[in-house]
Amino acid sequence: MAARRLLILSAPLLCVAAANAANAQQAETTAAAQPAAEKVEDKPSVPDIAAPTPPPADVALPEVAPIISDEEFKASIPPISAEDDPELDRPLESIAEFERRQAEAAKAREGTDKAAADEGDAPKVDGTPVPALADGDGVEAIGDAAISDAELAAPLPPLDSFDVTPVEFAEPEDTIESRSIAYAVKVTGLEAPDDSTDADLADLFGDLSALYDGDGKADNIAMLRARLSADAELMSRILASEGYYDAVVETRIDRGDRPDRNDPDAVAKARIQPITAIVDVKPGVRYSFSDIVIDAQPTIPPKLIEDNFPLAIGEPIVAQRVQGAEAAIALKLPQEGYPFAKVGQRDILLDGDTGQGLYTLPVDVGARGRFGGIKTTGKLAFDADHVGVLARFKRGDLYDSRMADDLRQALVATGLFAAVSVEPEPTGESAGDGTEYVTMLVTQEKGPPRTISATAGYGTGEGIRLEGSWTHRNLFPPEGALIARGLLGTKEQGVGVTLRRSNAGRRDRTFELITEATRSRYNAFNAITGRVAARMSYDSTPIWQKKLTYALGAELIATREDDYDFTRGVRDNDFYTIFGVSGQVGIDRSNSLLDPTKGFRLTALVQPEGSLAGRFSPYARTQIDGSAYYPVTGSIVLAGRVRVASIIGAARERLAPSRRFYAGGGGSVRGYGYLQLGPKDPNDDPIGGRSLNEAAVEARYRFGNWGVVGFLDAGQVYRGSTPDFSNLRFGAGIGGRFYTNFGPMRLDLATPINRRPGEARITVYVSIGQAF
Repeated sequence: MAARRLLILSAPLLCVAAANAANAQQAETTAAAQPAAEKVEDKPSVPDIAAPTPPPADVALPEVAPIISDEEFKASIPPISAEDDPELDRPLESIAEFERRQAEAAKAREGTDKAAADEGDAPKVDGTPVPALADGDGVEAIGDAAISDAELAAPLPPLDSFDVTPVEFAEPEDTIESRSIAYAVKVTGLEAPDDSTDADLADLFGDLSALYDGDGKADNIAMLRARLSADAELMSRILASEGYYDAVVETRIDRGDRPDRNDPDAVAKARIQPITAIVDVKPGVRYSFSDIVIDAQPTIPPKLIEDNFPLAIGEPIVAQRVQGAEAAIALKLPQEGYPFAKVGQRDILLDGDTGQGLYTLPVDVGARGRFGGIKTTGKLAFDADHVGVLARFKRGDLYDSRMADDLRQALVATGLFAAVSVEPEPTGESAGDGTEYVTMLVTQEKGPPRTISATAGYGTGEGIRLEGSWTHRNLFPPEGALIARGLLGTKEQGVGVTLRRSNAGRRDRTFELITEATRSRYNAFNAITGRVAARMSYDSTPIWQKKLTYALGAELIATREDDYDFTRGVRDNDFYTIFGVSGQVGIDRSNSLLDPTKGFRLTALVQPEGSLAGRFSPYARTQIDGSAYYPVTGSIVLAGRVRVASIIGAARERLAPSRRFYAGGGGSVRGYGYLQLGPKDPNDDPIGGRSLNEAAVEARYRFGNWGVVGFLDAGQVYRGSTPDFSNLRFGAGIGGRFYTNFGPMRLDLATPINRRPGEARITVYVSIGQAF
């Protein structure tokens, strides 16, 4: 509309300019056709617009005497005639003669000036000779001064010698435009037609608004205007994303009443009172779907797309829901056997008269496929046969993109790749039932196989514990690793080497051969131990938490340990040779491997073993662990655990001290030193027992990446093989958690309840992971 108005207003101006040009041309043409005298006398070129108006005829004007008489005026004019001045009758000289005469005069002047300079007669200004002018004068007058005046050659006075008085304006400067300001934000018009406030729009605008982000302060009014302009555009985008395509957003700044500048109090009050940035919203009509058309080939099942497309006729056109619905189709089709499905570009035809939109979405479902073979390319870490071990699908299974994603995650979890991808590739080979085989193309980029890792922890009674390892993950392909470990602590030191085959013939199944040597110095026992073991396990991993796990193993232990001899009242060293096997079964129905918030876990361990020193003395170590997790709210979780263990078949004295049960410490009963609970010798050192029971309850509160935990632990160790739950010891405390992407870091402070002499008031535990 503004552009049209400017074009209309310009038309009269063009007409006026054209008329003026025509009149001027006509006047010039008329003047050229008249005689010269007429043009001068009768047709003056300048209109006589300044001529005085003659007085009326009946007005009597006073007589004014002339200054001089006419005779006196004529007598004062000298006569001009050829007789008086013969030069008037002389003919004009030619141009050539005039130029010659001027050149001779100039040459004569140069000679005169040179001679005068030689005689010292040249005019000077402050001792500097000045060339003579054309008329022979040495100076040229400029007003009442002359170039020879010494003041013109004098230096200019310094600037600070001038008295400069500031200019006083009739109106004082408006300092409100440049001062730091406080402001409030007001958004109007987000009321729906049914008078209910659209809280979602207001909240979304508040989260993204530059005005709200400024916390009510701006450096100047220009900054406030910039924020207001940005928020107007933001509000328009938000409204359009919610279906308000005809929305109008206007902004203004409400400064309140302008103060009287002559009133200092009013001006001071205006400087501190906040102004209001106002965003006026007129949402207009909210568009809704009049029809939804999915242009796609038939699928199996027939309503696969319709049943998984969440949009419905009549609901508002909300951008987030539209994008989510299209993403749902793009995700669901590959999960149901369509690996090459493509969602096209949507088309929404809006009708401004009805406030409705026709939605059309083209979908190319492609061929329906089944898993075929596996092909590898790139810089290989291992071949296609081992990739097939990691895959959870078989040839002929209906294609499912979740299985392809799982295979890619399993490949990443090996740690052997710098980059790896898994993509379906058509083969054109029929698999029957209207499907075709799809080859899984695995593109590998082998990465560095060697890694170094380290962990650290601290516990009262256990001391500082540092452990590091060096691993070659693929020394014996595929996935045959060599691991070297070292342990350095205030109470324990050790080294060990492990040969490990991961994904051995089956995904997540591991074989290990272990050899290690350790030195332990605890109050309960001192030991130097060598151990050789073999173990096969099927365990949960971070990318696939299993409901059922198991482990089988065998070990040979040779250890020299000290034990208290009650018959002689001394502590003696003894040598033990122990052979045993072990079996473990676990059930895991929790929702997380590292930080569970609901569900439960149950693990049972049986270790038949015996002493090989002298006659063979068999016995069995058994232990059951259980834990449960219950979410009270989204940020509070109650967690609890129990442990019951027993050794059957041998007296305590025939057991190596390191094979007995102990309690106390960060992974047991917090509030007590490591291994400090249970029977003790006369020196108040623990000697271990043949049974134990433990229990713990925690209230875990998480806020962001931080958490606070309150806990109560209980437990005891008994001489007999059956725990009787008597004489339980309790510990209570509080802990802090910092949650990372690999699990929480834990700091616990605990104290024993009914503390006894020799027990610490406060115990501290630092480690990685929850207590259970």
